Amino acid sequence: MLSDNQQMTRAAWLYYVGGLNQEATSKRMGLTRARVNKLLSQARDTGLVSIVINERDVGLLAEEEAIRAEFGLEFCLTTPKIGLSEVDASTEARIVFSMVGAAAAQYLRDRLTANPELIVGTGWGRTLEHVSRNLSGIAAPNAKFFSLMGSLTSNSSFNPFEVVHAIAQATGAEGYFLPAPFIADSESDREVFLSQRGISETMELAKRADLAFVSVGELTETSLLRTQNMISEEEVTTLRDLGAVGDTNGIFFDQNGKTVDHDLNRRIVAIGLTLLARTKTIVLSAGRRKLSATMAILRSGAIKGLIIDGDSAVHLYQSIQKKK
Repeated sequence: MLSDNQQMTRAAWLYYVGGLNQEATSKRMGLTRARVNKLLSQARDTGLVSIVINERDVGLLAEEEAIRAEFGLEFCLTTPKIGLSEVDASTEARIVFSMVGAAAAQYLRDRLTANPELIVGTGWGRTLEHVSRNLSGIAAPNAKFFSLMGSLTSNSSFNPFEVVHAIAQATGAEGYFLPAPFIADSESDREVFLSQRGISETMELAKRADLAFVSVGELTETSLLRTQNMISEEEVTTLRDLGAVGDTNGIFFDQNGKTVDHDLNRRIVAIGLTLLARTKTIVLSAGRRKLSATMAILRSGAIKGLIIDGDSAVHLYQSIQKKK
């Protein structure tokens, strides 16, 4: 009798490779159509199946070039604009996380094909979670992926540890972690963590990295840092008082992309903007709610590339045009 994973793989092969529709697939496998539909959905969710779209034909080249020039980037890639102004926030988030994650996975897949020995740093978050889901079909056993930050206390698929593990598993690459909490209890505790051999080795990888993927967080009550109870309501208030508008890897910055002088920034166990600026760091921005934070970090000078959903890219482009 076939296991669930074997059934999922067989259904995906018959449907996507064999060209059978769901009814024909269900007959071939002796399953109900509902069961086949569920297996195909699981195949996409687990990353067994990934859908690749040629992003060069989506019609936002003018917007990409304007954004690239405005912020001095090496490149800007957008997903298709699909008109999200009428959907609710949760639906928009679910769509754009998936779209930007898939586009970033395609970019990473192309880079790994060109250089199978890449050293790549990854942050955390729902967009990076979707990158790992879309990396099937590429083998890079000589590549190295490492976490740009310490781990969260919660066990979730967007935890830095889980992101690195999932990407390494999908590509057959080596995975390295920062075996420390994301936020140390004190500055002295942070220094102790950074002196540990396991962490210092990962920090050395950061100095030799070819690529780094980071996401941005908005400084609001709905941000992951707040919903995961990593920072308090009081800390959000004091950060805002100092001019902070967002974070990347838990490093809080102002509207000009400069780190703010806050206790949290001195306790975060993560690769800072100075070191990120030395490699090809790419921001993954998904959703219009993140535009303020995205624009701020693009002004930091640490970012070389941007991968953003099409609807947000149009809003960003319009903001640029209004300044002229």
